[in-house]
Amino acid sequence: MNRKTAAVIGAGIAGIAAAIRLAARGYRVSVFEANAFPGGKLSEFELNGYRFDAGPSLFTMPQLVEDLFIVAGKNPADYFTYGKLPVICEYFYEDGTHVRAYADADAFAEEIEKKTGQSKDSVKAYLRNSAFKYKVAAGLFLQRSLHSPGTWLNADALRGYWHLPRLDVFKTMNEVNEAHFQDPRVVQLFNRYATYNGSDPYQTPGIMNIIPHLEYNIGAFFPMRGMYDITQSLVRLAEDLGVVFCYNTRVAEIVVLNRKAVGIRPEKTGGRAMTAYESFDVVVSNMDVVSTYRKLLPGVKAPSRILEQPKSSSALIFYWGIRKPFFELDLHNIFFSRDYREEFACLFEKKTVSSDPTVYINITSKYKPDDAPPGCENWFTMINVPNNSGQDWDGIVNEARRHILQKLSRMLKTDIAPLIACEHVLDPRSIEARTSSSQGALYGTSSNNRYAAFLRHNNKSRRIKNLYFVGGSVHPGGGIPLSLLSAKIAVGMVNN
Repeated sequence: MNRKTAAVIGAGIAGIAAAIRLAARGYRVSVFEANAFPGGKLSEFELNGYRFDAGPSLFTMPQLVEDLFIVAGKNPADYFTYGKLPVICEYFYEDGTHVRAYADADAFAEEIEKKTGQSKDSVKAYLRNSAFKYKVAAGLFLQRSLHSPGTWLNADALRGYWHLPRLDVFKTMNEVNEAHFQDPRVVQLFNRYATYNGSDPYQTPGIMNIIPHLEYNIGAFFPMRGMYDITQSLVRLAEDLGVVFCYNTRVAEIVVLNRKAVGIRPEKTGGRAMTAYESFDVVVSNMDVVSTYRKLLPGVKAPSRILEQPKSSSALIFYWGIRKPFFELDLHNIFFSRDYREEFACLFEKKTVSSDPTVYINITSKYKPDDAPPGCENWFTMINVPNNSGQDWDGIVNEARRHILQKLSRMLKTDIAPLIACEHVLDPRSIEARTSSSQGALYGTSSNNRYAAFLRHNNKSRRIKNLYFVGGSVHPGGGIPLSLLSAKIAVGMVNN
C-alpha cells in the first residue's frame, strides 16, 4: 500500500514538529529548507571560540518537546536532556535595586518584599491568579483551533464564558498590574511579559498575564547542550522516523489545482524554479504566513485583512565575547529602562528605539562553560526594537550600541566596551532575510488589542484543501511553546 506523502516548507521548530507528527501518523515526509541548517530562529553559531544560541533563549513548557518523542514512541531522555533553573532572572533597576527572581514562588515573593516593600502575599495572589487564567484560557485559546465550531461548544469554552470577567480581556496588562501592585518596579517587572509575544503592556489585554504562570508555577529550564539542542534533538528524532530534510532548497511555489494543494515547486541551484513539481498529498507551510501567500501562492487571493494586521516588535542583538566574568549575572538578566511607557511608545508609535532601552543579557556559559573561553562569557545582548518599516537601521544600530554600553557600564560599574573580544550583530533586516519573517517581526502579528488572538491566521486553509500553516505567524502565536502547539493543532486537522 502506498503511504501518503507530506511536504513541510521550512525547518523551523514548528516545521520540524509538524514533520514528526505527520511521520508518526505514517506519512512519508520531506522538509524543504532554504538555509543550510535547520531551526530557523532557533539556530546557533560560533565566533572566535564563543558559541551563541542565535535566537530564542528562554525554555519553558518542556513537556511540549517531550510530547513529540512520546508521540513517536521514543524515550525523550535518549535524545534530549535539560534541567530546571533555580533562578529565573536577575532584574536590575537604575535606582540600584537588584531583584533575584527565584524559581521557587515563595522565595521570589519574599525577595520582592525584601527589595521593594511590596507584600509577598500580593505576589503570591498574583501568581495564583495567573495560574487560574492559564487553566481557563489554555484549553480554549492555545490548544485548539479558534476557527473550528467545536472549539466554542465544549466544557473548556463554557468555563471560559463563565469566568470571562476574571480573565481581564477588557483591561490592559498594565492596568491590571497597576491595580494589583503599588510599587512601580514590580509593575514594570510583570509588564515585561508583554515582550514575550512582541507586544506592548499598555495595549495588550490583561489575559496576557497568564505568561508569568509558565515561569513561576511551572518553571524555566535550560537544555544541557544549549537551546540549539532542542532543534538538533528533534531533527534526530525526525530522521529516525524517516523524515527527509532537503537543505539549501528554497520552495518557489505551492502548486494548487482545483483549489487543492497538490505539491511544491522547488528552486534549482541559482534560483531558477523547476518546471515540474513534486507531488504531495499534504503541504504544510512553516514559512511566515505573509510570505507564504505573497511568494508561494501567486494565483491565490490572500486574506488581506489578516495579513495586514500590525506586526509584533523585532529585536536588535549584539553577540559579544566578553573577556571577564561577571559574578552578579546569571543565565537571564534584565536591566530596566527608567521610563517603560516611553520605551514602548518609541517601539509601537514612533517606530524607533528609546535612548534608554531595557537591555536583556543571556549568558549560556553560566550553565555551559564551554560556550566561552576560560575566564570569559558569551553575552547575547538584546533590546526590543520595532519591526522593519524602512528605518535607518545603520544609524539606529550604532546609536543603540552606544546607549547600551553606557547603560551597562553605569549599572555594572565596569567599562564594558574594552572587554568586547568579538561581536556579531542581528537586526530586523537580517532577521527578515534569514527567516522570511515579514518585516523581521519575531512573533508575527502583535497582540496589542483584545481581538488579536482571533485574527491570527487559521492552521488550516479554508480556501485550499490539504494546505496547512504552522509557526509563530499563525494561531496560537509566537515563541517555542506556541509554535509547537501550532504544529499539534495543524496536524490534528489533517485527514488521513
